[in-house]
Amino acid sequence: MKIALDLMGGDNAPKELLAGAIKWLNEYDTGQIILVGQQEVMAAELSGCSYDSQRLALVNASQVIEMDESPATALRKKKDASIVVATKLVKEGRADAVVSCGSTGAQMAAALFILGRMEGIERPPIVVAIPSRGSQPTLLIDAGANVDCRPLQLVQFARLGRAYARGVLNIENPRVALLNNGEEEGKGNNLTTQTYEILRQQKNINFIGNLEGRDLFNDRGDIIVCDGFTGNVLLKAMEGMAMFLAAGIKQELGTIPSAFARLDYTQIGGAPLLGINGISIVCHGSSRREAVCAGLAIAAECINNNIIAQQLQELAELS
Repeated sequence: MKIALDLMGGDNAPKELLAGAIKWLNEYDTGQIILVGQQEVMAAELSGCSYDSQRLALVNASQVIEMDESPATALRKKKDASIVVATKLVKEGRADAVVSCGSTGAQMAAALFILGRMEGIERPPIVVAIPSRGSQPTLLIDAGANVDCRPLQLVQFARLGRAYARGVLNIENPRVALLNNGEEEGKGNNLTTQTYEILRQQKNINFIGNLEGRDLFNDRGDIIVCDGFTGNVLLKAMEGMAMFLAAGIKQELGTIPSAFARLDYTQIGGAPLLGINGISIVCHGSSRREAVCAGLAIAAECINNNIIAQQLQELAELS
């Protein structure tokens, strides 16, 4: 198992990303990490660090795509950017997955142009695990990759989410729900009402209907489907609310209950970009070592559970 880590992407690169990589190597007995970034920067950061040199390799990438750059333009102009080089390692079979905390847009563009979409997929989505009262997290898909969607694309998201739930979370018959402003059939806008009808007709999908936002944490569904605009706003609202409540409780009680750790994005690690011909894990731009380590662990789970084959099998049943 080889995982390429874009060492130059993110608010805390490269120091925290390197620390996360070494943490992962110390916690997992097998696997190799390929650090991708500017050679002199990587060499300087590694000096004085204790690590297994047999499990850590370096690949030079002279350029970096910044957060505020246009992804498509940056990919054309920066052929030797770290996210481009790391993604090419997966394309060439030199790495089994890529993990990045950099520009999500650039990572998506690299995945699309270098790895390519799976047959039958119009727009690859991001799937994020959110805490639930059940024994397993709830999967939210799409979490921000596609702001404008058509009904068929949401159905494709449901299929890909089902493959991830079955292949990685070991949920045999995951419950699929459509995020909406009401539970009743016929509720919602044109997108959700049309998607509802198509999902209901799908074979081998345990579609349970509409789900309201207040039930996201109540173990009502295993996969919650929505467009990326809605999903990303929802995630950011959850993150902000968790920070607001934690600060208020700490001010009043002097401490934060351990239950709040489940709402901490740094513990989630990363979110897989599904529907592409390769494994690409999108991490939060503010990730520190714990989140980077968790993101690498998600990549390893996807590799070990052969998530690519799982998705292709699920897409074959798309009707």
